Amino acid sequence: MRGAGVPELAIDVFAHYYGQLESGASGMIPEADIEPLADPPRLAELDIGSDASREALGATAIIKLNGGLGTSMGMDRAKSLLPVRDDLTFLDLIVRQVLHTRRAYAVRLPLVLMDSFRTRDDTREALRAYDELVVDDLPLYFLQNREPKLRADDLMPVSWPADPSLEWCPPGHGDLYTALEVSGVLARLLDAGFRYASVSNSDNLGAAPDPLIAGWFAGSGAPYAAEVCRRTTADRKGGHLAVNRSDGRLILRETAQTAQEDVAAMSDITRHRYFHTNNLWFDLHLLADTLRQREGVLGLPLIRNLKTVDPADPSSPQVVQIETAMGAAIKVFEGALALEVDRSRFVPVKTTNDLLVLRSDVYSAGPEAQLRRRSVDVPLVDLDPKHYKTIDAFEHRFPAGPPSLVAARSLTVRGDWTFGARVTVEGEAQLDDPGTPSRVPEGVTLGE
Repeated sequence: MRGAGVPELAIDVFAHYYGQLESGASGMIPEADIEPLADPPRLAELDIGSDASREALGATAIIKLNGGLGTSMGMDRAKSLLPVRDDLTFLDLIVRQVLHTRRAYAVRLPLVLMDSFRTRDDTREALRAYDELVVDDLPLYFLQNREPKLRADDLMPVSWPADPSLEWCPPGHGDLYTALEVSGVLARLLDAGFRYASVSNSDNLGAAPDPLIAGWFAGSGAPYAAEVCRRTTADRKGGHLAVNRSDGRLILRETAQTAQEDVAAMSDITRHRYFHTNNLWFDLHLLADTLRQREGVLGLPLIRNLKTVDPADPSSPQVVQIETAMGAAIKVFEGALALEVDRSRFVPVKTTNDLLVLRSDVYSAGPEAQLRRRSVDVPLVDLDPKHYKTIDAFEHRFPAGPPSLVAARSLTVRGDWTFGARVTVEGEAQLDDPGTPSRVPEGVTLGE
């Protein structure tokens, strides 16, 4: 790690977790150690004055996690550079959201991206088109740290001469706090007079800057807050917030931290009712103080992630990736809070199913670049992964763009179908596998 130029503090953090891994720690959070989260305050019911909201927003910096490549969709560059609406990318829309909010509330509102070593160059080139984005000479990006992948059999760094870059991985988005510190960005934000950070994933366009949440968070005096949504049947497998029995603090439990015997309880959405959107807020001053007190090691719960060294080759050696979750910091800060938000603040794109909905007429985006849902509910889209999983395959089968989904409840596609122009889906629609490549004619209506 030193030879690769990894900062010393990041090496100390890695050593902390390596020691846990070497001693046999699994990072599991037993059901017996937690209690369900009681109903948190709701964003829809907040009453925050406009002056308080503007003042809080003026002290806030927007941070976006931008290290993802979209490898699950066959991409090899930053996912945030994928076009999503009218040839505008995630990154274009994020920038426009920030610039619109600046003008609307007369605030500085810096935007800072946390890039990985694989997304840095592409995103920096893309941001050259936005000269007005820089605030007070603050950087527009900082770099996520990296660590070696470890052989699962002996926990030694893996060797992969076919592609040495695959010997490295990011330490999960929990590295945010270390990366802010070692990059100097935390100190520079504080020196520039900023007090709060609003953090979210770059593939979640629902997490636009929000003055009401900023006002609530500043007024709460809390060191940290998580935006949560009510779980539905579609969220059974995701992480959730709970209360740690031993100290009463909020805690995040991810799927990878759940033992097999606790899966049923974790999946019970009537018991654990809230999931973390990965939108969060924290006090920059208190983060700096906590890092100083803990000598740079926050001590987030370990996530032991088993992979293969080459994600595209299941026969390649099995490795352990040491990871932590950004949202797990909620356990570190005494007095941390949760806020229930509307599902509109959680619009992630993890698959081409999600991308089809986002590109369709289910959403609109005005000059402020904020997503507005036009349908009562978001339709459930399930495209055959044999033919639609990668971006190239997906684009090839929707050459005229997405069908109309605003009146749809679901669309299930099995087999190899190419969609013509002006296709409409209403109610529930299913295309069965015809056995050979087929075409949905232009102008037809599918479903009820």
